[in-house]
Amino acid sequence: MSHEFQADKGWRVWWKLTRPHTLTASFAPVFLGTMIALYEANIDWLLFIAMLLACLLIQAATNMFNEYYDFVRGLDSEESVGIGGAIVRNGVKPKTVMQLALLLYVIAAILGIYICYESSWLLLIVGAISMAVGYFYTGGPYPISSTPFGELFSGLFMGMLIVLIAVYIQVGSVPLFAVLLSVPSALLVAAIMLSNNIRDLVEDTIGGRKTMAILVGRKTAITILASYFVLSYLWIKGLVVLQIITPWSLLVLLSLKKPIHAIKLFKQTENPVKVAPAMKDTALTNTIFVFLLGLGLLIGYYL
Repeated sequence: MSHEFQADKGWRVWWKLTRPHTLTASFAPVFLGTMIALYEANIDWLLFIAMLLACLLIQAATNMFNEYYDFVRGLDSEESVGIGGAIVRNGVKPKTVMQLALLLYVIAAILGIYICYESSWLLLIVGAISMAVGYFYTGGPYPISSTPFGELFSGLFMGMLIVLIAVYIQVGSVPLFAVLLSVPSALLVAAIMLSNNIRDLVEDTIGGRKTMAILVGRKTAITILASYFVLSYLWIKGLVVLQIITPWSLLVLLSLKKPIHAIKLFKQTENPVKVAPAMKDTALTNTIFVFLLGLGLLIGYYL
């Protein structure tokens, strides 16, 4: 491992490399899945912690793969926004970033083996596919992030699948209402990716990417982003009306201010730096919404 793993580089460099503002996208669905499982089984908290740590490590590693491959392809510069900047701003060798990402994958795999041992070895296949998607999202000759399918893959794997795995390791099965409750999580993780692509639209176009935001145009992309938000809230309201979930799930409405502000800001300016608060609010919408949904389920279970 490189000599660059030294304290004199500053822990902040390595912390920024993980893109910490995205890590909540891993915590929230694990929490939600565990609260769903509460209705079906007794919770194994060691499994919960192992699942949470594995997801955080995979997310951080995915961000590092992103940093590495965007640099290799010439997409990142010192002026680029929304990046860790370890390579282009702090002089960390690309090889070191790749090594660290792979190390996090190894640790996540070890945690995955423990999870499989305590639940089902079938999860080895699911875990392997998820880790492969994390790598090929920005790695390989045809990175997913450069296609119109980035939102789809991120939503399904980082939003929906994490919720369902968190349920499965506790319950041993996936109830229908767990699938229904995972839909907003998928939409809001996809929203994070879409907001990122809206911000980077000009830079990505120059870099030769073909993201959905580029194909449909900025105005339509913002409309699609807004639809993700609207559908997420209406989905939960519908489940409550149909009495599939507790009315306490409507706590998610407390997060409404964040997506409204994000959409307004995206409409007001195209400046990548000035839309940074909209990016933050989109990520916070996912975290707060999913957390409040899990909290609502928890309250509803005991009341």
